[in-house]
Amino acid sequence: MRLAMVAAAALLLTGCAASDEPAFTVASPTQTGPFKGTTLDKAMPKPDVTLTDTSGKPFNVATDTKGKVVALYIGYTHCPDVCPTTMADLSVAMSSLPKDVAQDVDVVMITSDPDRDTPKRLGKWLGSFSYDAIGLTGPYPKIQQAAQDVGVFLEPPKKNADGSITVEHGAQVILFGPDDQSDLIFTSGFAAEDVAHDLQTLVQGEA
Repeated sequence: MRLAMVAAAALLLTGCAASDEPAFTVASPTQTGPFKGTTLDKAMPKPDVTLTDTSGKPFNVATDTKGKVVALYIGYTHCPDVCPTTMADLSVAMSSLPKDVAQDVDVVMITSDPDRDTPKRLGKWLGSFSYDAIGLTGPYPKIQQAAQDVGVFLEPPKKNADGSITVEHGAQVILFGPDDQSDLIFTSGFAAEDVAHDLQTLVQGEA
């Protein structure tokens, strides 16, 4: 299977619209390399954006994770299915890593629904998973720019006639190596063991 340039098509879910299509060209996946995920044609840096973490303190994604492997996901706490499933699978992946490997990995979730996802709510929601992820919220324009910088589709939350809110966002998880660059993504429905494999490969520099 080959993924191409992003299309506007999205997988519509209850209260949440998500798309697996990255906004950049990806290479045809092969089994000859060291990774289980999908390799991008061009590497990209961690987004240089400062947001607010769950303790209310400023956190810059690029500088505060410098030199660490990062799994980055953009989603929101009111998402009924894709987001909690993705974060649960990332938690399983992290929990399966040896401690000396896991300590060199940060899981970062940036909310796509900052008006409702306060630091307190984001922290409580992330606390329901077995692994402590870094949750970030802040002004929507900064979040939208960060998403654009890493090729994640994102649209402002929309209030529907019935009062519900739909948030359209990309469903991919982006992995950054210790060089603070990424050329690797996983789309929704990934196997936790595959992510764990690639995280460990990145930490140990086996790529």
